[in-house]
Amino acid sequence: MKRYDLRHLKSDFYGKLEELMESGLEREEVGIFLFERGAYENIQKSADFVKERGYILMNSLQFNHVDWTIVVKKP
Repeated sequence: MKRYDLRHLKSDFYGKLEELMESGLEREEVGIFLFERGAYENIQKSADFVKERGYILMNSLQFNHVDWTIVVKKP
């Protein structure tokens, strides 16, 4: 399991998220990605982003008032 903090990227985290899912995780490994919620649409977009790429979205939850966490498994 690996944890990645993408909060510094604000709402522009999708490119880095994709890169880390592809090259940062091994097959069957779980990654925890922390990002700044910003606009609420980032939450749904991140879930769609993960699913469209064939990864398993295991959890999506609010970390605090500003940040969001998604837990992703690489198939």
